[in-house]
Amino acid sequence: MKLAILGGGGVRMPAFVRAVLASRPGMFDEICLFEPAEERRNTICRLAAGIADALGHPGVVTVTPDAAEAFTGADYVFSAIRVGGDRGRVIDEQVALTRGIVGQETTGPGGCAMALRTIPVVLAYCDLLSRCAPDAVLINFTNPAGLITQAISAQAKVRAVGVCDTPGGTVERLGAFLGSAGPGFGEVAASYAGLNHLGWVSSVRVGGDERIGELLARFEELQAFDHRFAAFDPAMVRRVGAIPTEYVYYFYDARRYLDGVAQAGSSRGQDVLRLNNELLAALSKAFGSDGVDAAWSAYDMLLGVRRDTYMHTDMQGDSGQGAARARRAARPEPGLAEARVGGYEGLALRVIDGLSGREPRELIVNTRNGGGTGSAGRLSLPFLRPDDVVEVPALVGPGGLAAQPAAGLPDSGQALVMQVKEYERAVVEAAMTGDAGLAGVALALHPLVPGITAARELIAEYRAAHAEHLAYLS
Repeated sequence: MKLAILGGGGVRMPAFVRAVLASRPGMFDEICLFEPAEERRNTICRLAAGIADALGHPGVVTVTPDAAEAFTGADYVFSAIRVGGDRGRVIDEQVALTRGIVGQETTGPGGCAMALRTIPVVLAYCDLLSRCAPDAVLINFTNPAGLITQAISAQAKVRAVGVCDTPGGTVERLGAFLGSAGPGFGEVAASYAGLNHLGWVSSVRVGGDERIGELLARFEELQAFDHRFAAFDPAMVRRVGAIPTEYVYYFYDARRYLDGVAQAGSSRGQDVLRLNNELLAALSKAFGSDGVDAAWSAYDMLLGVRRDTYMHTDMQGDSGQGAARARRAARPEPGLAEARVGGYEGLALRVIDGLSGREPRELIVNTRNGGGTGSAGRLSLPFLRPDDVVEVPALVGPGGLAAQPAAGLPDSGQALVMQVKEYERAVVEAAMTGDAGLAGVALALHPLVPGITAARELIAEYRAAHAEHLAYLS
């Protein structure tokens, strides 16, 4: 079985390759990393290939700057690209922030700009994939994941599913919190629904007993238990009646986010840009003298700091890097063979396990609201269209994906989902037609944007700043 990775030079790919080879040896005959940037091929991709060799799988990881070569013979393709790179993310954030609007990479103006420059590139890759490997399945975690998956679905040239680990990670932490509260911890089941980075957990059952009321009542304790809930107002969450996933924060408390970034003096994108530049420099130095073990040590340290400080600036007004570096330096270094698979990488592998028949299961994914194979025409979210991409539980098996009916979405959440989905539809149409005017209208539909005048000004500024990537809009 061959896995091709679009964005093979992404900073998380060596960790993914190590986890796959350590936890699922022999699952893939070839993992082909497609990366057009030479610097990334010589650092990130080189580390991934070196890890494979060190773990006793020489030749499994291949690297190429040729997309057709990567796609040919592929059974599955992961898409994890960032058009415009880390500097593009900084532009996305800063253009919005200078206007006092949420500047985040996946939602609001930043998410719109990212989608507009990414959709044409992804669709071109999908066209090539449909010719090189027509039976391959594309697993998308290119952000904004739901919106990009919506565009891929609209093009209808490849089979695709979008993945994001936020919902599953939220459910896991809720279960862990309840399990730590006393005896009787059993299997955790939950009800979740929404869009990518805009979803709510409305039910949590442990050992068959409903515990959502307890979670709402003890929300302050939950906030102390896990940082992803810390920024939400407990009274507001109780009124809504469901647990929001972390990205709902930008909708619920935009002012706190803006104040936090101002206090920190830099956005998350600027923090990540500096970390990634440091990581690439560290890898170049390590390969110049000490080899793969030293490269892995530097890589694991800096990637760990990035993970540990996730959303720290946005929620706490400080990057948190100093404390994260100190904690990491005090820990024993993990060995290459340690098999830890988590986050979106773990979810992507579980999707492949299901589709290949290795282990069919229910997973929260981004897929068509119409349900797909075996859905008998049911809509997961009845208030949206059948062809809308939604984030809901789906049965994943050899026959494909069957989205399940999603119950319990709160009224206020439903209203937000309807508005954001209309924005997403318009962004996809603008990107597929190259209509700059429609792009402005689309952005004006987003609840974080204060009207059409601001939206058109934002689009104009993004077009100027991103130049070549948005030149297709007219």
